[in-house]
Amino acid sequence: MSSVIVLVCVAVSALLMGGLLAYTLRRPAPKGADSDLLARLYVMMEREAAAARADSSAQRSAMIEMERAFGDRLERMRAELSEQLGSLSGGLGREQAEARAAQAEALRNMAEASAQQLAAIRHAVTEQLHEAVERQMHSSFQRVLEQFTAMQKAMGEVRAMTAQISDLKRLFSNVKTRGGWGEAQLRAILDDVLPPGTYESNVRLGPGNDVVEFAIRMPVKTETPPLMPVDSKFPTEAYEKLLNAAEEGDTVAEKAARKSLENTVRSEARKIATKYIQPPATVEFAVLYLPTDGLYTEVARIPGLIDDVGRQFRVMVMGPALMPAMLRTIHLGYVTLALEERTESIARLLGATRQEMLKMDGVLDKLARNAQAMSFSIEEARRRTRVVTRRLKELDNPVGAEDEGEESEIEFSGHAKGSTATG
Repeated sequence: MSSVIVLVCVAVSALLMGGLLAYTLRRPAPKGADSDLLARLYVMMEREAAAARADSSAQRSAMIEMERAFGDRLERMRAELSEQLGSLSGGLGREQAEARAAQAEALRNMAEASAQQLAAIRHAVTEQLHEAVERQMHSSFQRVLEQFTAMQKAMGEVRAMTAQISDLKRLFSNVKTRGGWGEAQLRAILDDVLPPGTYESNVRLGPGNDVVEFAIRMPVKTETPPLMPVDSKFPTEAYEKLLNAAEEGDTVAEKAARKSLENTVRSEARKIATKYIQPPATVEFAVLYLPTDGLYTEVARIPGLIDDVGRQFRVMVMGPALMPAMLRTIHLGYVTLALEERTESIARLLGATRQEMLKMDGVLDKLARNAQAMSFSIEEARRRTRVVTRRLKELDNPVGAEDEGEESEIEFSGHAKGSTATG
């Protein structure tokens, strides 16, 4: 600006000198005076031109010095800003790396803790179920094997027991005594094998309110479990005739006595089916209990009798050796039902654990969103750093540097305020 003003002043002085010279030339005057005047004017013009050139040189030197000082100052400012931006970028990078490492460590710890808890729960549940099932199955099968062994042994003692039939004749000559003995024997077997409260005695069934000796509750998951009727029968007359005929060797009498025993068993099975099988209050079958193994053996020797009774009347014929085995099966059903209830409680526990894991997943999701927001803030800071760097690079252009600097400052300030408001 100062060099332009100096040049304008020199031009104005030159114009004034030219105008004065022209005026002097037009004015009539003596030649000697004109020559002196021209000489003086020329000397004045030379002096003015020399002064103008000296002033211009001084102004140019001052401008060069100012430009050099301004450039050095800009370089120092650029270096300081670059150093500050480098340290800021390094600090942000370190903080981001530390935050990511901390988040990864926290997520890994939470995942490991969850996996350990689930593994412990699964191991405890599996171990408890395995131990309970193994213990119950081992005990049940051991008892079943013992009962079958006892049955085989009893079958081997049938002939020895046949010799004691004469004593049984005197003992069971009375019908009430005979029925009470069979019922007491059956009750002792039920009490020995079944859990308490799983059977009832003297239960009324059907529209005629017929009383059955025992009714066993079946192990099913209902509010009113169906009953299995069990009735004890002891047809001593037909059985005694059969034993007497076998002892005497009378084949015809033995055949007739065996036929009479068959008809008696079929008749009793028909009565049980008619009176006591009443679905849905009862199951679709019943049990006819014979209180001695000898009697059951003779009934079992009649071809197809037990199968026909079971198929036609849905009545199973059982003796003292087979009855406990069937009751063990029912007892095993109660054990299985208890295990199912225990499994349901464990399933509810696992369901609650699953809900807790879903809640933990929501917490992890929130943590991931917070980490994403932090990463976005770091990226915004880096973008602002790039904007500052770009504005500093624009200062390298000396043409219109002052005006562009002001505009850039205004633009950068407005952009910074907008970014701050957005953040």
